[in-house]
Amino acid sequence: MNVYITSGTADYLLRFKEKHPGETLVLMNNNDSAILVHETDGNSLFNEPRRYEVIDSAGSLDHAGFAVLNNIPVTDEGRPLFEDRFLNRPRMIENEPGFVAIRVLRPLSSNTYTILTVWKNEGAFENWQKSKAYEHAHKKRGTEAGIDSAKPNIFESASYVTKYYIGE
Repeated sequence: MNVYITSGTADYLLRFKEKHPGETLVLMNNNDSAILVHETDGNSLFNEPRRYEVIDSAGSLDHAGFAVLNNIPVTDEGRPLFEDRFLNRPRMIENEPGFVAIRVLRPLSSNTYTILTVWKNEGAFENWQKSKAYEHAHKKRGTEAGIDSAKPNIFESASYVTKYYIGE
């Protein structure tokens, strides 16, 4: 399974989505920007998308709610360690109230992995961040055993988060 992401104005992306009703296209927007996410076993409908391979997933993306994209630049040498950590994660997030979907996305045309989670609403995401499951999933962060303390450093640069709303 692949995921392709393109950016544009919300109006343009909505019109594009409406022209392709048989495809899994999810429009996400916030006050600053809009993206269209295309999940498919086939080729992208977009001209120049950000391209990803789905290496882990749960749930369905075609759901109204709140999306969080954690974008993590990883060095070439760090890819195996990073992927191993996510493929062997505790899988507790799937049991959190308000959880809808997760996609762990391996970049095919850049160095930036994306962890995409979809929540019923923004409050569900905030509750996850305060939960024991979140604490457990991130308990090694900043410690010698944590992936962020791996030697050599596997991160190319600082990670960043983008948040979007998904309409009906």
